[in-house]
Amino acid sequence: MMTALGRTARHVSAFQAVVPFRCMYPCRTDIIRRKGLFRCYSMAPGDSRTDEVLRTLSENGQVSIIVVDGTRLVQEACTRHNTAPTASAALGRAILGTLMMSCFRGEGEKTQVTFKGDGPFGMIQVVSESSGQVKGLIGNPEVNFPLRDSDNKLDVSQGVGRGVLSVVRSLPFTDKGWQAPYTGMVPITTGEIAEDLATYLADSEQVQSALGLGVSVGRDLQIDAAGGFLVQVLPFAEEETIAQLELNISKAGSMSKMLKDGLNPKQITDILLEGLGSGGDGFSLQPTYGPCEPESLKSRMASAVAALGEKEVKDIIEEQGHVEVTCEFCKQTYRFTEEQIMEVLKDSE
Repeated sequence: MMTALGRTARHVSAFQAVVPFRCMYPCRTDIIRRKGLFRCYSMAPGDSRTDEVLRTLSENGQVSIIVVDGTRLVQEACTRHNTAPTASAALGRAILGTLMMSCFRGEGEKTQVTFKGDGPFGMIQVVSESSGQVKGLIGNPEVNFPLRDSDNKLDVSQGVGRGVLSVVRSLPFTDKGWQAPYTGMVPITTGEIAEDLATYLADSEQVQSALGLGVSVGRDLQIDAAGGFLVQVLPFAEEETIAQLELNISKAGSMSKMLKDGLNPKQITDILLEGLGSGGDGFSLQPTYGPCEPESLKSRMASAVAALGEKEVKDIIEEQGHVEVTCEFCKQTYRFTEEQIMEVLKDSE
């Protein structure tokens, strides 16, 4: 489950579980030529869990730790994409891992993670902002496998396969103009998500880290628990600190079990920093899925349709009487009439 946090970056097994992105716009859309209806999404009834991302520094200042309870966040993502259990675990792990890699960075920064493997899931892609807003997609959400005989866990690695993991860190526009994004790529070594993200942090960003992810899918196919931790050891950390961290992580058990046992991010942080001190209450935020606000989303979609050009738009309208657009991340669909699109085209001239 664990390897040492020594002089090279290490990771916790994901069993608790690039090719640069074309753009970093808030919404990626597909224009489709078929009939469809606006679809609503809801959470599991009776679920009162509150999501939280908590960042804490150890008392000796040698360790930074981020812990997330993202149960509702992952449930929303899986409901939107109508994922099968194994795909739910894969998408959930990718969302949680990217979220932790993105949170509490500079204002306006975005992190995009893309798993482009040769497995049946196809591409898994997540975009997260430093403010805690995150969204993701999986190419084939219906893919599912029997539990592994070896450990009775969801076989995410079989769905991901082997290929390339890419991470793009995008900085906001400033008075100095646009800054070039940082892009790193590493091979997908296990397909278990957490191990691959830890490998990226070690090889591309030279960050010593331990990364644990857990997504538990219930018999009713709802998300029972979903969360993770990202422990980063600062360059001046003492060997005693690293040894204590290794002991704590090995004793902690799986992330999903801790959440199912009722522990919150602060309590999990205290377990992982036992003997090192948690250094106070830390900084927290509540993650959200999106941006998927209807008005903003609809406006971006209309602009995407207008970008097709007047001739293409008229061809689609002549064929089916309207233009229908679905956001690949939000899975929300909107219809535009000829009048609406022509108005956008006119405004863009």
